[in-house]
Amino acid sequence: MANWTVFQICLAVLMVVTGSINTLAAKWADRLEAEGKTFNHPFLQALCMFIGESLCLVAFVIVYLFRKYRYRRARVDGDLGRIDELDDAAEPTIPRFNVLIFLPPACCDILATSIMYVGLNMTHASSFQMLRGAVIIFTGLLSVAFLRTIMRGFQWLGMGLVMSGLIVVGIADIALGTDSSKDDINSVITGDLLIIMAQIIVAIQMVYEQKYVMKYDVPALLAVGLEGIYGMAILTVLMYPMYYIHLPRTFSENPFGRMEDVWLAFKQMGEDPLIIVALSGTITSIAFFNFAGISVTKELSATTRMVLDSVRTLVIWAVCLGLGWQTFVWLQIVGFGLLILGMFIYNDLVIGPWFRRSVLPAMSERGMDIGCCLSCCGVDDNLDDQRTLIHSEERDAHN
Repeated sequence: MANWTVFQICLAVLMVVTGSINTLAAKWADRLEAEGKTFNHPFLQALCMFIGESLCLVAFVIVYLFRKYRYRRARVDGDLGRIDELDDAAEPTIPRFNVLIFLPPACCDILATSIMYVGLNMTHASSFQMLRGAVIIFTGLLSVAFLRTIMRGFQWLGMGLVMSGLIVVGIADIALGTDSSKDDINSVITGDLLIIMAQIIVAIQMVYEQKYVMKYDVPALLAVGLEGIYGMAILTVLMYPMYYIHLPRTFSENPFGRMEDVWLAFKQMGEDPLIIVALSGTITSIAFFNFAGISVTKELSATTRMVLDSVRTLVIWAVCLGLGWQTFVWLQIVGFGLLILGMFIYNDLVIGPWFRRSVLPAMSERGMDIGCCLSCCGVDDNLDDQRTLIHSEERDAHN
């Protein structure tokens, strides 16, 4: 981090802050009351999220036109003699692809986001953020099944630690609800299960995008913006039939048990303008969060983005405790620690490179059999391959 520029630091802070606001604003809206009822409108909140994602398309157009302008200006100035501004950069273009390839992932996003917002309404914001780590497990399993990915030993270990963390977080939620009624505890457990189930759909979306979308090299902002447009359009149409679908009281606090009641939502917004503020926070934060996340991946690395996402989880948990939205339970620290440890091991961050660079050579020098360890760490059982990997990681560490 010592070598980060001011711009990169601002991007990192923007990602953590806007990502935290996104979850906290949604939970804040859930807690507000108007018309004698809490604001329980998960599908409308999902629509707001897609509106925010669609704004990424606006950002993409602005960036694209600006780059196009700079390219043409440099060429014009070059013709007039300002050759120092010319470079070998290609003219900015938009890749040719069928926009319908983003329809399936958009549908997955609609279903997953809606289910997660239903779950968020029933459980704690910190648990909501932590339980989303389950996507690693389902993505890994689906990648093995459909992408023929070969999982290394350390990845299976990481998935096991993530699963342990999810179990501990679930137990912590039950502990948080011990002073509440039985219905409240059942509601929290149901919310947790819905969030975990939604990660299966998120994993399907990620595997689909990896198999069918990645080969087109579509700019990330454009991809997010298109999925946002699809999601916004589809959810807007679905609001009509949702009005006539009735659900049990567990999933709907609507007087008539409607799946989604937009008219009641508008009435509640009119009675309490803070709901509009909360929904506006969801829209703007998701737009800036996506922009910042994509920029962090480009300017720094995908690894840094994952670490910052973990920091976001910690910020959400701390804010929830500070606002009194939940009480402190030490089990959540254990669960969060297991989740982070599992994510780091699965993505081969810090722990894996350190183990290969420091522990394995020491074990080898003492004459210990490290064949099993090499296999688990993703290294072939070959001492030359091991030394090559260790030396390359030592160079990376020095750089």
